[in-house]
Amino acid sequence: MVTPAEDDYEAAARLREALRRFARVTELVAREHGLTARTYQLLLMIRTGRQQPGRAGIAELEERLQLGRSTITELVLRAEAAGLVRRELDRDRRGAISVAITSAGRRELAKLVVALGDERERLRLLLRAESGSSRM
Repeated sequence: MVTPAEDDYEAAARLREALRRFARVTELVAREHGLTARTYQLLLMIRTGRQQPGRAGIAELEERLQLGRSTITELVLRAEAAGLVRRELDRDRRGAISVAITSAGRRELAKLVVALGDERERLRLLLRAESGSSRM
């Protein structure tokens, strides 16, 4: 068994602390804007859809958010009820559903992206510093 160096423990702790802080700030800022952190993440992944910006399939959302199909479905239904997204038949895959962000969803997402800018930058700087020093 390989024993980690003290620096490895320190790097792992710094990364976990930064990720948890980022998650917590995201939760708080999203709540201030009337959304959950998961709804924010859902909107972000739809807005940056891999096949087409502003649209994503359920399988893509499962993969990118690392959540199960039933959880994604519930998130989409709640976001749709709030007018943030709409479900549509996928033009490219017969019988499949894609989720599109609405103009209201775009507005809410833009507010959160701006509000979280400092936290994203703080995390990005830490990741850059860690990648240059030791293993995480």
